[in-house]
Amino acid sequence: MRIGILTGGGDCPGLNAVIRGAVRAAEVTYDSTVVGFRNAWRGVMDNDFELLDVDRCRGILPLGGTILGTSRDQPFAFEDGLKKVRKAYARHGLDAILAVGGEGSMNVVSRLHDSGFPVVGVPKTIDNDISLTEMTFGFQTAVQICTDAIDRLHTTAESHHRVLVVEVMGRHVGHIATWSGIAGGAAITLVPEEPFDIAEVCERIVHRHRKGRFATIIVVAEGAVPKPGTMELPVPEMDRYGHQVLGGIGSILAREIQGRTGIESRMTALGHIQRGGSPVAFDRVLGTRFGIAAVEAAMDSAWGEMVALQRGHIVRVPVKEAIGELKMVDPDLLRINTMFRPRIVGDEHPGLPADRLERVED
Repeated sequence: MRIGILTGGGDCPGLNAVIRGAVRAAEVTYDSTVVGFRNAWRGVMDNDFELLDVDRCRGILPLGGTILGTSRDQPFAFEDGLKKVRKAYARHGLDAILAVGGEGSMNVVSRLHDSGFPVVGVPKTIDNDISLTEMTFGFQTAVQICTDAIDRLHTTAESHHRVLVVEVMGRHVGHIATWSGIAGGAAITLVPEEPFDIAEVCERIVHRHRKGRFATIIVVAEGAVPKPGTMELPVPEMDRYGHQVLGGIGSILAREIQGRTGIESRMTALGHIQRGGSPVAFDRVLGTRFGIAAVEAAMDSAWGEMVALQRGHIVRVPVKEAIGELKMVDPDLLRINTMFRPRIVGDEHPGLPADRLERVED
């Protein structure tokens, strides 16, 4: 077979493991050829490609990012996009394309499958929010990076008796925030799944400081939002792909906390640091397994399927069923997070408004 492969959407650690695994399986096991398209579907439409073989993929396993580059362009955004994709299949004699990407990329895979193209999906999102797969590669690396940063911030927070707000990725879900908050020992973790009350957050911080704990780490996902009517947030801008440009909730929180409590507060946004660098072992292994499984799906003509991790095994699921709903944080993990929040009791708290003294954590 001749198999195309591309990496779309945002980059993350483990993409090169997928490419390497797919190339190894195709060339060594199935005597097949892999065509790598640069910058995702843009490369398919612009005929920007390179032939991939085992030699080309030597040494890429520990590399972050993707040797093929990436973009968010996709054929359905262009009037002649499908025509160009069909031309690419014919020009390169392709039997299939393996598309590695997030929810948007999997939506493209579904639509291309409906249009008669032989495609296989490989789920990739640092947010770990694609349904029907327990884990996506890159997520564990991001969690480890965030945890390492939180560990470092504890010492400076304690030295200066500050509140430090750590903003992490998570547009619509709080997987990274929840995992790193638990692993890093954050006092409070705020996620999109549970809108927060800024007054309650400040009350918990003040209670913690009154008890002699003069440093507080707060982890907040970039997509976290306040409960309606509790705090105003600026309306986010939209990028050219129709996505909200998030980021900044950490600064707003730090400013609000300092203004309401009088406790010095600072913010650290980890941003794209979470995407960069070498993938941890788990992500290298999962990416490799996904790449091999995608080639095997192509060999079985399992078009419109997405490879996924379920109960430790790699399985195939209809990509159409994986894109309907985001995978939210498990309620049990959210419950664990609440167990480590500072408790609020009815004791005296000098300086706290009386109307906030009677709230007691369930």
